[in-house]
Amino acid sequence: RPEQGWAISAEGMQALFALTNGTDPVFRGNDGATCDHGTNLSTVAGRRQAFSLLTSRGLIRVEMPVPAGAEFQVTGVTNQYGCVSLTALSTYRRPLPSTNLKFLSAVMWDGRESTAPSTVKVTNDASLILDLEHQSADAVAGHAQGTTPLSPALQQQIVDFETHLFTAQAYDYAAGHLNANGATGGPEAIATQQFFIGINDPLGGNPFGTPFTPVIFTLFKSWTNSQGFGGQAREAIARGEALFNSRNINITGVAGVNDALGTAVIPGTCGTCHSSPNGGNHSVSLPINIGVADLNNSLGVGYLPVITLRNSSTGATVQTTDPGRALVTGKWSDIGKFKGPVLRGLASRAPYFHNGSAQKLSDVINFYNHRFAMGLTQQEKSDLALFLAAL
Repeated sequence: RPEQGWAISAEGMQALFALTNGTDPVFRGNDGATCDHGTNLSTVAGRRQAFSLLTSRGLIRVEMPVPAGAEFQVTGVTNQYGCVSLTALSTYRRPLPSTNLKFLSAVMWDGRESTAPSTVKVTNDASLILDLEHQSADAVAGHAQGTTPLSPALQQQIVDFETHLFTAQAYDYAAGHLNANGATGGPEAIATQQFFIGINDPLGGNPFGTPFTPVIFTLFKSWTNSQGFGGQAREAIARGEALFNSRNINITGVAGVNDALGTAVIPGTCGTCHSSPNGGNHSVSLPINIGVADLNNSLGVGYLPVITLRNSSTGATVQTTDPGRALVTGKWSDIGKFKGPVLRGLASRAPYFHNGSAQKLSDVINFYNHRFAMGLTQQEKSDLALFLAAL
């Protein structure tokens, strides 16, 4: 929905349920409900219970089979909503925005709709279009339960439409227009922002050899020391942008980064992972596990199922709320790995993370502050939240 950043928000789903008593087409038993069997959709009360995760966290149920030849077995599923199959796992994930798609280095949270490039390419246009066409067909056949496959012409029309959408916050009630006084917030600037696979990759993946810079966002640099209308608010947003670009983070225990590089502690910033200039996603495919799916997520994930996995070779076990990329690759090392999303337009599409565990932007900041012991002050947390809300 456009007003929800071309995604959906939990607040928007709550309002839609109230308006339609849960009969709008988004409230579908096969994916919008917490389970596709044993649910009562014949009464308002039944629908309210069935769609509780959609209205409280903006989550859609995604059923994923365990890949053939996987390095693990599912030995237990505790799901308070039903759907306790050990072979077709019910995961609950936020729909990603259908906008700003030119910045994608992976399609879907787990990258399952992505064509893995054999080499770094200067442009991802051809492969991205192919991936989005495939995604559109899968969505019609799966989520919409369509019985007639999309024609190539319809696939192209869908992709043409969504790849021409650019969305960003345009106005802040305290700071005013986000492209005023030299700032470059808003959708016009992002539509012309340069992007290619490998741009500003901290691991040296830039095909032109351009070195990495942690200065990711330059939207509000001109608002430093603002005066006049909205001056204090503009200064706060500029401070938040500077913090995003410069605040030191000791990156530890992140599967896909620390283990891949063989380094226990990596000095970094927010831009180490959110590295694409003025977009905030990673410019190459980077599925990582920062603990969002873990049972000890500091934000609390008691509303999600618990899935127990056992390594077929070592016998080691792990419990998670979502195996993530491992349900695509079958690899033990991919358990709990997800991509980072494009950060633009965040304010309109709460809650955050793949499982909606962060209800507000302040929760996102608190998660990182706790996870990486950043030691942020209340002022720094406030400035960061204001900056993120202005994206």
